[in-house]
Amino acid sequence: MIALRIGMWSGPRNISTAMMRAWENRPDCAVSDEPLYAAYLAQTGLDHPGRDEVIAAGDTDWRRVADALLGPVPGGKPVWYQKHMAHHLLPGMDHDWIHGLHNVLLIRDPDEVVSSYLRSRATVAPADIGLLQQAELFDELASASGATPTVIDSGDFLADPETFLRALCDLFGIEFTGRMLHWPAGPRDSDGVWAPHWYDTVWNSTGFEPRSARPAPVLDDNARAVADACRPAYEKLREARLRP
Repeated sequence: MIALRIGMWSGPRNISTAMMRAWENRPDCAVSDEPLYAAYLAQTGLDHPGRDEVIAAGDTDWRRVADALLGPVPGGKPVWYQKHMAHHLLPGMDHDWIHGLHNVLLIRDPDEVVSSYLRSRATVAPADIGLLQQAELFDELASASGATPTVIDSGDFLADPETFLRALCDLFGIEFTGRMLHWPAGPRDSDGVWAPHWYDTVWNSTGFEPRSARPAPVLDDNARAVADACRPAYEKLREARLRP
């Protein structure tokens, strides 16, 4: 049986970790948490929380990482969910391996991403939040397949997680299970070593939290410039979003 390899391409401060929880709660699914993160930090030199631990725990050779992601599935499971950050795809990285995955782009409004990002980081740049890279990947996938890549807007998803998860399962040709909607609270062995810096909310969760009604984020001039620089990419991707 050929394994189903899912590549979920997100940016930071999205629902990517909760989405990983949903898939890991399937008994037939293995997960990988941001396998390109160590290579990204090693190549860029960026000072992220837990940088040294991330590099020590991961593989800084993206070629080896890519080969492994197309290799044997952990635990011999029939489904392998790979949580990726689109901004981890750096110039010079070959993308051929990506076409061996069933790829989905997970997006979020850039105002919300930038506002959330700055609650954990002192500064932000357009390249940090993944939308520009997602738009490039969208074009690459569309060109290679001749079909419109699957895009999910997290705001839409949180309004009706079950409908979207059922649609994804249908797309991948697997059965939906209600186990994807709820999971035990707490950390997982599969969480990256960076989890203590970023995963508090998910560790305290037992399912997808409904999107709360709150005022639009208030951004200073620098943050506004970053969000505005990413908005055309977001609007392009949103136009192609899944509407089950």
